[in-house]
Amino acid sequence: MSKVDKKPLKEKIILGLDPGTNVMGYGIILIRGSQMTVVQFGVINMGKYGAHALKLKKIFERVLALVDEYKPDDVALEAPFFGKNIQSMLKLGRAQGVAMSAALYREVPITEYAPKKVKQSVTGNGNASKEQVAKMLMQLFSIKELPKLFDATDALAVAVCHHYQNGAVKSKASSWSAFLKENPERIK
Repeated sequence: MSKVDKKPLKEKIILGLDPGTNVMGYGIILIRGSQMTVVQFGVINMGKYGAHALKLKKIFERVLALVDEYKPDDVALEAPFFGKNIQSMLKLGRAQGVAMSAALYREVPITEYAPKKVKQSVTGNGNASKEQVAKMLMQLFSIKELPKLFDATDALAVAVCHHYQNGAVKSKASSWSAFLKENPERIK
């Protein structure tokens, strides 16, 4: 193969979701080789729909539309955290289930991540604030303006977390001894 006949860079699209019953965040990233870029991120506002069942229908329709438009290879969701209000937890769980169903309806693999895992992946601190996560993403992707709702950056963070958790920044080495053999210049 000549220098001109380079292999095409492998591409992957990840849809990150931060499920909610009033506001659901979404973030779509494109991975091309080792480059990660934002395709789109924002929120789906369901506050105008009164009935919970109607909100769930809208979540399904909007996630299905995102999957159909952007054709993600994977969907990553933030798992609900444990709260004190049981009714809120049930509603959030339903929203997450409906979002998962929409992805599975199109046979897109899904993965869930705990909020602490997402924060740890993006900022290095599992207890980071939503503002810290947003600011780190702004730096990572050169985003100029902080979004009005952190649900959008939370969803973007879930997509980034999924990318990182799937070996994007992990060594191919299977052990410390293998890592040291593959990277002798890192031994001092």
